[in-house]
Amino acid sequence: MTQVGSASRVNGITLLGATGSVGASTLDVVARHPDRYRVVALSARTSADRLLELCRRHRPRYAVLSGLEENTALRRQFAEAAGCELRFGAIALEEIAAHPDADTVMAAIVGSVGLAPAIAAARAGKRVLLANKEALVMAGTLFMAAVRESGAFLLPIDSEHNAVFQCLPRADSRVPLLAIVRRVLLTASGGPFRTAPLERLERVTPDEACAHPNWVMGRKISVDSATMMNKGLEVIEARWLFDLPAERIEVLIHPQSIVHSLVEYVDGSVIAQLSNPDMRVPIAHALGFPERIESGARPLDLGSIGQLVFEHPDLERFPCLRLAYAALRAGGTAPAILNAANEVAVGAFLGGKLRFTAIPRVIENTMEQVPGGPGDSLDLVLDADRRARRIAAEAAARLYGKAA
Repeated sequence: MTQVGSASRVNGITLLGATGSVGASTLDVVARHPDRYRVVALSARTSADRLLELCRRHRPRYAVLSGLEENTALRRQFAEAAGCELRFGAIALEEIAAHPDADTVMAAIVGSVGLAPAIAAARAGKRVLLANKEALVMAGTLFMAAVRESGAFLLPIDSEHNAVFQCLPRADSRVPLLAIVRRVLLTASGGPFRTAPLERLERVTPDEACAHPNWVMGRKISVDSATMMNKGLEVIEARWLFDLPAERIEVLIHPQSIVHSLVEYVDGSVIAQLSNPDMRVPIAHALGFPERIESGARPLDLGSIGQLVFEHPDLERFPCLRLAYAALRAGGTAPAILNAANEVAVGAFLGGKLRFTAIPRVIENTMEQVPGGPGDSLDLVLDADRRARRIAAEAAARLYGKAA
């Protein structure tokens, strides 16, 4: 990661995934600083009404509905009601991600569909605010190569990685990170089932799994938090963001979600970043970097909180974390296979077609059956993704049939 100077002009922003929770938080921060930022483009998958409402409010030049085909009536509606040009399809996402009017791209699309536009933004040399895990989990080698080759500037948006970034020395330091950092500790809330009896997990419902104790997130990410796969994916991300081996990246359960991550140095010092659990904090940090700007988040009152608790994760309760470390150590396309199987399993669970405790079983079965290989081309990564989804779907159907 390289440093970037302070912007002296209005910064054009493209927001990929505008109708999600990160999108809402981003637009809230942007709206607080109209002198600094203007919205160039907004995207959603199929939520035309919600996207139109955002376009009316923020007046972007472009809008994209990536999950819909050309619709003349919708195109006219966006032009007349919001004064913006509506485009359709996945290719349009890559076009707005690389558009010359955008200085900054917030990559906040959930899932593997966010990979291609995130890479497009990196290849175009943008200031990339990365909230899409899959860009690094599926294609870390390719994505980081695109960043280096284009001179793009990458800033992490996940609260944990953003916290690590804030705790590390400045990126222009000449001292190698491995020489001074002993380890990074990514914190995790433990989700809604941190203390639930293990036998209770067999009967968990989708609504229960999505009831996160601290954060407001989408349903897929909420389930990932409940299984701690979210943290496993973040471990893989951290490997690429900070160029650290797996053994120097650890996970620590912290139920209050106040300490977002910690960095331990070789002299024994540990530096942590703290704030209330509000995504506007890391978003404002990344938008304003290297300056600090108002986020709208509530100030932290440690006296009222009283105490902060930490504990090591139980891998029997959270087997997805073990599987993520295994995929990271295997390398190549193994993380893409892990991610694809997880997306299929979580989708089946949310659809009432799989038990909560079967999610890691689907993932492990898929990792055993789909051979990994080199991940040095997008075609190889996407082929592994496709094969893993097919095997995972078969495994989910088989396990659901046994449960029924």
